[in-house]
Amino acid sequence: MPEFFSFISEILWGSFMVYLLAAAGIWFAVRSQFVPFRFLRDFGKSLKSSRSPQPNAITAYQALCLSLATRLGSGNLAGVAFALTSGGPGAVFWMWIAALIGMVISFAECSLAQLYKERDTENQFRGGPAWYMARGLGMRWMGVLFSVFPLLTYGLVFNTIQSSAVARAMHFAWGVPGIASGMALALCILFFIVRGLKPTARLMQWLVPVVGLAWILVGLSLSLWHANLLPGIFTTIIKSAFGWQEAATGTMAYTLSQAMTSGFQRSIFANEAGLGSSPNAAAMAASWPPHPVAQGIVQMIGVLVDTFLVCTASALVLLLPSTIPLSDAFGGIQQLQQAMTSLIGGWGAGFVACIVLFFAFTSIVTNYIYAENNLIFLRCHSNRNLWLLRIGILSMVVAGPIFSVPLIWHIADVVMALMAMINLTAILLLSPVVRLLARDYLRQRKLGVMPLFDPQRYPEIKRQLAPGSWDDIPRS
Repeated sequence: MPEFFSFISEILWGSFMVYLLAAAGIWFAVRSQFVPFRFLRDFGKSLKSSRSPQPNAITAYQALCLSLATRLGSGNLAGVAFALTSGGPGAVFWMWIAALIGMVISFAECSLAQLYKERDTENQFRGGPAWYMARGLGMRWMGVLFSVFPLLTYGLVFNTIQSSAVARAMHFAWGVPGIASGMALALCILFFIVRGLKPTARLMQWLVPVVGLAWILVGLSLSLWHANLLPGIFTTIIKSAFGWQEAATGTMAYTLSQAMTSGFQRSIFANEAGLGSSPNAAAMAASWPPHPVAQGIVQMIGVLVDTFLVCTASALVLLLPSTIPLSDAFGGIQQLQQAMTSLIGGWGAGFVACIVLFFAFTSIVTNYIYAENNLIFLRCHSNRNLWLLRIGILSMVVAGPIFSVPLIWHIADVVMALMAMINLTAILLLSPVVRLLARDYLRQRKLGVMPLFDPQRYPEIKRQLAPGSWDDIPRS
């Protein structure tokens, strides 16, 4: 079974997905007139203004923290270790490139999700890829097909990865049995997933930044403490990325391919750009200023923080100690714990275990929100079905420590590729809408006014929008 999923993963990620993601990123950068990069300077302003509360909606800052909660998981820790194991130090460089591409794709998909959002029976905004497929493309069947994948991935596969990482980290640090850590994690998760969207959003808006910042600061501090090693590490990353170190042995093509594939895989798993996950959170927010592009800009911060800060911190922790081999001798998270222990002593393994515990907890809780959101699109969100979803998620959390780590990662790679293919097809078909939104935002910025989205200016789009989604936007 592991060999089968490994084979499918190699087919999908060998070249097809890498080229598809690269082409989509370049296409949207051009179509949006490079809005994502032109407004990098507005990240702070957009983030600050997005904290303003709006009635019957979570704030854009809370939506950003929700999307960060799923991004900041074991993929930022164990995933980076697997990337270095399979692709060498050069995988880090391709993670950065994938993140630059992912920022543009995230801008496009989150802007579309904000545009095509609608209100549920409780007057809360809902939306995501399934909604812009149904409303923007008029293909509800495509939305139904896509909705099945978040139920499988965020309800089952990804949660198994998170639970497995926690169990292995706890056992490595303190000898805690895997089944015990899985059951304890499941009980904590159950307490929060039954409370609903807004309490979860309030929890994530302070827990996610605190835990993420703690890991970034530790990684940065260790890097500065060993600053004399940094030039050599970055030189190795660049040389390995293009196979220059192996060129003399005739293995350049293989090394370049492996580094690129591993970097893209782990970057997409970590920042989730293109998968269609963060649009679920983006649609739940009331953007300020009230324009879909404003939410797209805010959500890009998640990709920036995830890959360039959190994943890079993990990579540096792994590369700083020259005594830790990049091999399968240690499985993912244990490899990171070994590296941390060699840098700061015995308590390093426990610190990594605590970080991965919080990362996994926030990720799984938000995964449930995403899965529930797609049940709502399918109109299957009865109380019975919601409990079936919760039981399925908790079962995977408990069972996570039992599964083989390579098998879980190969399955995750396959479902990621399938989700991305459907979502990227949809947003590429909707690229004229992305271009229109970007031009409308730029036009108002050039006029020196606060950008406001007025559906009346675009009758064709107005007919696709849900009633009340943009009609009652405050204008001051």
